[in-house]
Amino acid sequence: MNVHIRFLGGAGTVTGSKYLVEHEGQSLLVDCGLFQGFKQLRLRNRDPLPVLPNHIGAVLLTHAHLDHSGYLPLLAKEGFHGKVWSTAATRDLAQILLPDSGHIQEEDANFANRKGFSKHAPALPLYTEEDALRCLKLMHTVPMGKAFEPLHGWTARFTGAGHILGAASLLLEVGGKRILFSGDLGRPDDLLMKPPESPPAADVVVIESTYGDREHPEEDVLAELAPALQRVAARGGTAVVPVFAVGRAQALLHAIAQLKAHGDLPHSLPIYLDSPMAVHTTGLFSRHLGEHRLNAAQCRDMEHAAQMVTSVEQSKAIAQQHGPKIILSASGMATGGRVLHHLALHLGNHRNMVLLTGYQSPGTRGATMASGSPSVRIHGQDIPIRAEVVQLASASAHADASQLMDWLRASPSAPHRVFVTHGDMAASDALRQRIEHELGWRALVPEHGSTWAA
Repeated sequence: MNVHIRFLGGAGTVTGSKYLVEHEGQSLLVDCGLFQGFKQLRLRNRDPLPVLPNHIGAVLLTHAHLDHSGYLPLLAKEGFHGKVWSTAATRDLAQILLPDSGHIQEEDANFANRKGFSKHAPALPLYTEEDALRCLKLMHTVPMGKAFEPLHGWTARFTGAGHILGAASLLLEVGGKRILFSGDLGRPDDLLMKPPESPPAADVVVIESTYGDREHPEEDVLAELAPALQRVAARGGTAVVPVFAVGRAQALLHAIAQLKAHGDLPHSLPIYLDSPMAVHTTGLFSRHLGEHRLNAAQCRDMEHAAQMVTSVEQSKAIAQQHGPKIILSASGMATGGRVLHHLALHLGNHRNMVLLTGYQSPGTRGATMASGSPSVRIHGQDIPIRAEVVQLASASAHADASQLMDWLRASPSAPHRVFVTHGDMAASDALRQRIEHELGWRALVPEHGSTWAA
């Protein structure tokens, strides 16, 4: 019986990654992500999977970002009771990310019900904080590079992917097939993370394509960040910086610490990290020394680069402070969380700035602001955009198109087929064409819900 891969997410879009691998009546899920962005994508989160959760034998997580892990509490709530395998750092991050995701969904549903702007009565969260805490009991860790058996007769191994703490590529061996899932690949020159490891030989490769049609600029993030923050500070404004709590927040804190040390930013400029999740994540770097580029002293500098804000009262107090300030707050595409309140408060003033720090998925508020729109909808209100909107081109934690190609070129042998996933359609198809033309390998962009033989 053949090995099959069913693309239940991350196909034709950059979120919701879920790959169901099936062989002889057994199946496991590689990644278990939430859809984000356009409403029609987000609605997929509420659609039942085409396989019963209790028929899935295991879940293997490449990393902890919600577009790869955020569906897990719902999967467990609906009957999945197998093991969830990951690296130790991914487990540590999931313990922060998933309960926070459930808490935010509960808060957003309660806020919608209070304000009456939901079309559902009542608005219900996809899952709760308690659901997320329960699913964490299913997690089991394995060291990077060590072979393990997620199901009887199936062998798996994680290898370093850069990108964020704990992120891995995954080699799965089953039914005589070697299937390599890239996960999200980091940059060779990332500020925080080590470069991705070279890929092992595989029959089939499933590769992400977030930046499949783009190249990162030569300019580094320090050179791009400094003038933007200097500009907003000089005019006494507030910079609101939507950040991913895992990875992007820490990269910017490290960059800001360096800018202050070099005298490019005044030491007196107030910096706030307003995200309990990002605050807790920042502390993990000291616990995982050796898995990233920073030494112990640099980890401490990063932790002290901003005032750490955890309570709602502290968050509200930031709004009362006059004078220039920088507020880093989750989420990175302004899809939810505390950053929405800061944006609603500061977008209308021309002295202020919104600093977008990387890829903005179509349909998100971040993409709306990046597009030059005159307004953005927040909490049922259209908020005028008078603040300066700056999009950093150099802060991404994803490999660009040429770096993705370099990773593939390092394969010891040519795979029989490459599936190009986890990208917008234009990015995925551009990478597919490069793979076919430059490497001469068979490549395709699978459709959502499609099934292919490995």
